[in-house]
Amino acid sequence: MQAEIHVGKDWTVNQTLYKIQMAPQGVIWRYMIQKRYVLLLLGLIFCWHHGPVSAQSNPGEPLKIIATLFPLAEFAETVVGPHGKVEMLLPPGAEAHSWRPRPSDLVKIAHADMVIYAGGGMEPWLEDILQSVDNPDLMKLEASQGLDLLNDVEHQHDKEGAFDPHIWLDFGNDQIIIQNIARALAGLAPLHKAFFRKQAEAYNQKLETLDELYRKALHNCRSRTMIVGGHAAFGYLVRRYKLTQVALLGLNPDARPTAKQLKEVVDLAKTQKIEAVFFEEFVNEDLARVIAKEIGAQTLVLNPGANLTRAQRIQGVTFLELMKRNLENLKKGLGCQ
Repeated sequence: MQAEIHVGKDWTVNQTLYKIQMAPQGVIWRYMIQKRYVLLLLGLIFCWHHGPVSAQSNPGEPLKIIATLFPLAEFAETVVGPHGKVEMLLPPGAEAHSWRPRPSDLVKIAHADMVIYAGGGMEPWLEDILQSVDNPDLMKLEASQGLDLLNDVEHQHDKEGAFDPHIWLDFGNDQIIIQNIARALAGLAPLHKAFFRKQAEAYNQKLETLDELYRKALHNCRSRTMIVGGHAAFGYLVRRYKLTQVALLGLNPDARPTAKQLKEVVDLAKTQKIEAVFFEEFVNEDLARVIAKEIGAQTLVLNPGANLTRAQRIQGVTFLELMKRNLENLKKGLGCQ
C-alpha cells in the first residue's frame, strides 16, 4: 500500500509522486559540476591541438550558424536563407534547462561563424564552452541583451534573484531579436545585407499578425489566471496579454514544491473556479494532474517553445504553429470567447 501525505481537511497527495520532486539535489549538483569541468577540459585539449580556428576563412561559403534553442534557430534560418546553414544544439525532446552538451557540440561551435543563444541563465552550460573555444572570429549574439527582462522577484515571486530567460514568448521581443540577427548577419556578409533585412521584415510581419491574433482571442475570457503545474515559464506571455500566471514552482525547473505551496495553489484555484491546469511539454505532468484532480479541472499542455519533440521535428512544425496551438489551449482553458 502506498503511503499518503494529508495536508489540511481535504488535501491528499500521493507520496510516491511527491518523492519524485524531492530527489536529492546534492547528487545532481555534483554531477552537473563534474560534467561542466570535463567539458571544459575537452574543449581546452581540442583548441590546444588544433590551434585557433578562423571561422570566416572562406567568405564565399554559406555562413555556419549555431543556435541553442528552437525559436532562435528558426529566426536565424529564416533571415539567413540560402546564405547560411543553421544548426540547433538542443536535440529533439530535450529540456533546455537540464540538457548538457557533448564534446562534438563544442567542435561545432568552434567552427561556426556565429552562435546565437538566449542568455539570462537559460543555457547555464554554454559559458564554459564559449570561454574554451579559441575562435577570435566567432560572433556571439546573446538574444536577451537590450530587452526588457522580467525579474523573478517582481513578477514570479521566486527568491532566487534571476531573470526570466523565456524571452521568445513575447512576440515583441522576437521582432527585436530578429532585427538584431539581421544586423549581425549583415556584419558577417555585407553583400547580402538587403536580403537579410527583407527576410527579417517579412517574418516580423507574421509575428505582428500572430500578436494581434493573441490579443483578440484573449481579450474576453472567463478567467485571466493561468494555473501552471510546473515552473513559471510563461511570464512574458502573461505580461503582454495582461494575464496572471500562478505557477507551482519558480523559474528554476529543478525546484521542489512544498506541501504548503501545493495547498496554496489548490485553494486559489478553487476560489477562482479554475477550469484547467496547464503543464509544459517535456515536463512531467503528474503535479498538474494532482492539482486538477483536487479542483475537478482538466489538464492542458502548453509548449514553452524552446524545443520540439522528435515527431514535431520530422513534421517540420514551426515556431508560429506551436504558438497557435498554445493559443487554442489557452482559449479553451481560460474560457475565452
